Amino acid sequence: MTSAPVRDPVADHLLTPQNAALLLIDYQPSQLAGVHSMDRDLLVKNAVSTVRTIKTFGVPVVHSTVNVASGQGPTLPELAGLLADDKPLDRTTVNSWEDIEFVQAVHATGRRKLILCALWTEICMAFTALDALREGYEVYPVIDAIGGTSPEAHRAGLDRVMQAGGQPISWVSLACELQQDLRQVAEQRHRCQLQDHPHPASRRTGLGARS
Repeated sequence: MTSAPVRDPVADHLLTPQNAALLLIDYQPSQLAGVHSMDRDLLVKNAVSTVRTIKTFGVPVVHSTVNVASGQGPTLPELAGLLADDKPLDRTTVNSWEDIEFVQAVHATGRRKLILCALWTEICMAFTALDALREGYEVYPVIDAIGGTSPEAHRAGLDRVMQAGGQPISWVSLACELQQDLRQVAEQRHRCQLQDHPHPASRRTGLGARS
């Protein structure tokens, strides 16, 4: 089989390591404790897999927390260890897009496709996504790495963002979209990461197969 010529990774309509950035917002103990839309341990595992995928492909990260200075607690250690090079921007605003330093950091990435992980879905994810969409960004919430205060709140937050133009993805579909071609140099490193968190899609793509 012959692969088609490689498309422009910046202009591609799909997510690529060259046209996307990750916004990771409020993965803190107090926020996680309020999640009741899915199993919290699974949510954290999926968030870790998302960040590992992002790091594998060199996608820039904007990392934000809320009110750490007032005792809210820092980023979960499972994620903080992966984000040593991405200092969290602590803020007081509920909506990250109303924090000047956060928006400046997003602009500084130069990317127009924003992969979004935030707690909670209906508040910190939805408010940020809606403002980003209004400014002309494309927004991709990672639906199995975010959570709301109830299943209904999670769904309402996602629906609101989707109606405004957001495009929900899963962490596995994100990984495959960034991978693009199994011949990429990153294949081996990414396969190792997926072995730690197998998924049925991995068997179809070959990304999760053990050597």
